[in-house]
Amino acid sequence: MTKPIPAAAALVPKIMGDGGDIVANFLSFVRTHLDMEVAYLSELVDDRLVFRAFNAPGLEDMISVGQSMPLNEVYCQHIIEGRPPELMPDPDDVPFAQTIGITTALPVRSHVSVPIHRANGEVYGMFCCLSRKPRPSLNSRDLEVMRAFASLSADQVNTQLSVKLVAQAKRASIEAILNTCGFEIALQPIICLQDQGTAGYEALCRFSPEPYRPPNIWFDDAADVGLQVVRELYVIEVALSYLKDLPPECYLAVNTSPDTLATGRISPLIAAVGEDRVVVEITEQAAIEDIDALLMEIDRLRDLGARIAIDDAGAGYSGLQQIIRLRPDVIKLDVSLTKDVDKDLARRSLASAMVQFAHDTKARVVAEGIETEAEMRTLRSLGVEWGQGYHLARPCLASDLLGVRKLA
Repeated sequence: MTKPIPAAAALVPKIMGDGGDIVANFLSFVRTHLDMEVAYLSELVDDRLVFRAFNAPGLEDMISVGQSMPLNEVYCQHIIEGRPPELMPDPDDVPFAQTIGITTALPVRSHVSVPIHRANGEVYGMFCCLSRKPRPSLNSRDLEVMRAFASLSADQVNTQLSVKLVAQAKRASIEAILNTCGFEIALQPIICLQDQGTAGYEALCRFSPEPYRPPNIWFDDAADVGLQVVRELYVIEVALSYLKDLPPECYLAVNTSPDTLATGRISPLIAAVGEDRVVVEITEQAAIEDIDALLMEIDRLRDLGARIAIDDAGAGYSGLQQIIRLRPDVIKLDVSLTKDVDKDLARRSLASAMVQFAHDTKARVVAEGIETEAEMRTLRSLGVEWGQGYHLARPCLASDLLGVRKLA
């Protein structure tokens, strides 16, 4: 006999609060209260039923997530078409059920199943309970409970589908950019604060698809869909192609995340260029996962003549500990240190300490985000050698910059 079941709405907070996968919790609850052996949620894919979640203690070998069965061997499609009923306390009493293979193969002696719908109304799959024993006590109230929890599961499924569609759209956009080179390289000069000469250029990525989106949004999307490494390597490869056209006294700085650098796939790109004017800037937006692999790749890059820079020092994870471990050749002070440095004693003190550290470790210092003459003068007085920012020079598309220079 089935247990009394309170209103489904009253049960939801408790079930969802149990933690773990919410749909799995729903299946477990319904299976237990209906005294059934197996509960599952399935998706109809072409002519097959694919199991997406299940709950069957002691019968885990019977079903596995991702396993599929032909639709003509199970009840689901037939129930959707209105042949066997959604509720079957004993399929032996349903003549049509006897024509379906699973009835005798398992065997199925009790079954209740209701459709789950996508947001557009199409059938996604089924929310089902079954047992190898008859359950004559199953009734219309049990069917309503199944429908209620199927509806709640549909909400979860549609949320997951929505997330999946967003991810697919992101991936398609990133792949289109990679396949069509849908970006351009901009070069921002890095200026010597003493004589205003150009020490080098930082390669920045500017994406061309409309409508315009900031580069960091594209970078985040690439990371979300697992294309961060591919995207970074492609941008670096394109950026390095401009190195031969820069003045011979200028270096080119390219950006990489620690994860991409640790793959070991940047050093072949640097080796192919055959120049010692490359600075690899490590952008630290998150903790470094594999420090040993990163240090090995840094050694390879230095063997090739490249220099290593820590970007955004003083922000995020670019703290002193990482600087000490990576021993950079260039330390780039984050804009949070350079902004209003002429007015803020704390910023000046920290910038001065970083300059002294760089001097002691034979590193160079670049101040990022210089926006005013006063900031530049203050940083120069503190011993900062190089600077970067709109006050000194704005980024320019490499094609425009080098095109003008070639025509001169």
